[in-house]
Amino acid sequence: MSTEWVRNRRLRQTPSMRRLVREVRLSREQLIYPLFVVPGAKVRDPIPSMPGIDHFSCDTVLEEVREIVDLGLQAVLVFGEPEVKDAEGSAAWSADAPVQRAVSAIKEHFPDLVVITDVCLCAYTLSGHCGVVEGERILNDPTLPLLAQTALSHVRAGADIVAPSDMMDGHVAAIRAALDDAGFSQTPILGYSAKYASAFYGPFREAEDSTPAFGDRRSYQMDPGNLREALREVQADIDEGADMVMVKPALAYLDVVRAVSEKTTVPVVAYNVSGEYAMIKAAAAQGWIDERQSVCEVLTAVIRAGAQAIISYHAKDVARWMDAGQWE
Repeated sequence: MSTEWVRNRRLRQTPSMRRLVREVRLSREQLIYPLFVVPGAKVRDPIPSMPGIDHFSCDTVLEEVREIVDLGLQAVLVFGEPEVKDAEGSAAWSADAPVQRAVSAIKEHFPDLVVITDVCLCAYTLSGHCGVVEGERILNDPTLPLLAQTALSHVRAGADIVAPSDMMDGHVAAIRAALDDAGFSQTPILGYSAKYASAFYGPFREAEDSTPAFGDRRSYQMDPGNLREALREVQADIDEGADMVMVKPALAYLDVVRAVSEKTTVPVVAYNVSGEYAMIKAAAAQGWIDERQSVCEVLTAVIRAGAQAIISYHAKDVARWMDAGQWE
């Protein structure tokens, strides 16, 4: 056929026509909204580096969850801070800690909402590291039973899915064994399987008060230059019993999302992290970019790369834009 008859623009002429032939679509059902719970009562405090995101106590988080459910979002990821930190992070597995209390309250009032909990020690240890520390070494194997104990406490509180984010080798196997032994063999594990040592976590560390007291996390989080290693990490988690795997961050690692989605058959989740969120919010506040269109492009790109779900602080805004018919 002569190229003079090729007119790719024919199917781009109107919004309805563009929607008709769109290859990738994002739905609110694919979005997971993070929540930060803290000790106390009647707490709803803004997180300065993450505009629109707050800390909640276990009572006020129910107001937030009501809004989330009303917007049609179907899953949340719960993070917490303790009242007191210690060397081992023992508050992480306390039945009275904010995460456990919040999960119990959420599931009591909103039983159909999927509640995922982050399993890690960094917000609970004096060192700010994700594992047991000896000197300035982060010890892998002594950390595993503590992570398993934490995950088990979350599931006993009502968590539907546990998501270990610590990047210790063997953590999924340790958690799977603990859950199975306690009668929770049906509880899925979402592995933070390809979690990179990233500068884009900065605002989150403010939100969680989890900046390391010394050094950094590069001895256990992944080097940003490695892709094949991500595939090894993902396969290791699957072999240990992970039901879903995650790539974190999302935007700077879309090639990893694509590679993981092509190499595995389990669902792939991408984490649109705090720094990625904060950049858009800051630029939009200056009038340099259109926030809605930028979020649409970013989240669509993550799904196009191969993710089945996205953890994103933009989730509530996206749901509102969809309700208003403003989502392209």
